[in-house]
Amino acid sequence: MSDQDHFHLLPLTIDPKSKAISSLGPSSRALEAELAALNNLHRALLTHIEPPHIVPPPPMPVNPKRSANVSKLRESGNNEYRKGRHGEAIKFYTLGLQMALTRAPWEPSQLVREEVHALYSNRAQAHMQLGNWPEAAVDAEASVAAKSQGNAKAWFRRGKCLVEMGRLQEAKVAVAKALEFEGEEKELAELLKEIEARIAKEGN
Repeated sequence: MSDQDHFHLLPLTIDPKSKAISSLGPSSRALEAELAALNNLHRALLTHIEPPHIVPPPPMPVNPKRSANVSKLRESGNNEYRKGRHGEAIKFYTLGLQMALTRAPWEPSQLVREEVHALYSNRAQAHMQLGNWPEAAVDAEASVAAKSQGNAKAWFRRGKCLVEMGRLQEAKVAVAKALEFEGEEKELAELLKEIEARIAKEGN
């Protein structure tokens, strides 16, 4: 059986200075990818929330060209996705994320959160179409970390990926948490019922 057939509770540690999360126990490609994505997102957001140096903002605090380019890259990814070219879509979403996460420190953190939550969620969906469940789960988690409420699609994709990886208990917790933010969102509620039914069936 593959390691995706079992749930393992792994000890994690947070560096008191950098706040970076790392594993104290056995690691895996999926776990390392997930921790790296969360740590990168944390560092990127801190750049906007707690800039290391106070830099006077320019007359126009938001770079309109960068905003337009981020939107263009997202739309290009969406177009490739609709054509079934999921690998190409992932490339465009990745470029969009790189551009959004490297905005100047004085640009609003909320703007960054709005941009990256959509790009991470879309990239997660593209990974799901390719069966890249660990990568999709990481992106969906990063999306909800950037925007917890009003982001039902990313919550759903996170839960679905965990189900596909056989991590049913984690999926149950994730979807239940999603419903706390999204209310009785239909697809999330149905997914939770599906997960609970599978857990009950496997328990017999």
